[in-house]
Amino acid sequence: MKNFSTIATRFAAAALVACVVAGPVQAAANCAFKPNAPDQHLVVKGDTLWDISGKFLEHAWCWPQVWGINKDQIKNPHWIYPGQIVYFDRKNGRLSLTRPGSGNGGEGVTRLSPQIRTEATGRDAIQSIPSGAIEPFLSQPLIVEADELAGAPRIVASQEEGRVYLAKGEKAYVRGDLKDGKNFQVFRPGTPLKDPATGKVIAYEAVYLGTMALSRAATPGVDVSTFVVSNTVQEMGVGDLLVPAPPTAFRNYVPHAPERTIEARVMSIYSGVSYAGQSQIVSVNKGTLDGLDIGSVLQLYHFGKIVDDPGSKGMLGNKRKIRLPDEQIGDLFIFRTFKNVSYGLIMQVTLPVEAGDVAKSPE
Repeated sequence: MKNFSTIATRFAAAALVACVVAGPVQAAANCAFKPNAPDQHLVVKGDTLWDISGKFLEHAWCWPQVWGINKDQIKNPHWIYPGQIVYFDRKNGRLSLTRPGSGNGGEGVTRLSPQIRTEATGRDAIQSIPSGAIEPFLSQPLIVEADELAGAPRIVASQEEGRVYLAKGEKAYVRGDLKDGKNFQVFRPGTPLKDPATGKVIAYEAVYLGTMALSRAATPGVDVSTFVVSNTVQEMGVGDLLVPAPPTAFRNYVPHAPERTIEARVMSIYSGVSYAGQSQIVSVNKGTLDGLDIGSVLQLYHFGKIVDDPGSKGMLGNKRKIRLPDEQIGDLFIFRTFKNVSYGLIMQVTLPVEAGDVAKSPE
């Protein structure tokens, strides 16, 4: 017997595509098609929506616009499969899963009839972006902001007196406000992240140690809650801190421009290197409070340098200083956000990215 939930999901997805391709969709000014864009592309395993769109568009992140969807209309963009063909409908300025002019409904209008697919939902569909590089970052705490650090529950003792480190299955005693949480990640404060614009520390990169689950909450007359270690990836022990485990990571991404105008600065390059390239991860000094959300796309620029003006002199005979313009070098895809900090994946880059570079809303 066929899986009816799968059938329903596939029918809804097909119906969505039918709506998408039913009417003309014009790309925005900054979503122009490449002059040498191909007429079609055969989808193969390993393709991503970003890669496919990059074959047709000057800016690959614009694919939701030329498909006629946005981040509110579709929460799961995984509806394109290997073996399908993506067509460039030049007349109507859009991408389609059916050959231009071959559908029903009259000249210039293409419709896709709903069809049933019986394989597991999303198992074979292509991804929006290459997700392998960011998988470890979706479930670990990564960033702990100053207010969270001050009030975080703390491991104060182990069941076995004098034991320094804890192993899987062992009990630990924790003091602090759990805020009704049951499952927690254990971390240790790591590298402070300084805002390049102000020089102030706004957060800390957390060293992820493992996870713990609540066994028995503190009761009147008892100062601590009892936890059991679920797993460890590094040594954890007395003094280490807890943060509530995040909800299931959102892995289906629809790229879009931020709703507000953003001008952020790159704070750090993950793994401690000085320069970053394609598919590497950086942190920026803006977060949810500034209007960034998952899927936001920012353009990367080298920060304009301050140099001497060789043709001028100041009052004391010194050459005047002038600021050069920021130079665009690539795109940054935001995949995890905190209040004041976000992590992004470098999608395309022409020059190495470094701390201090600018990341701002697409022009």
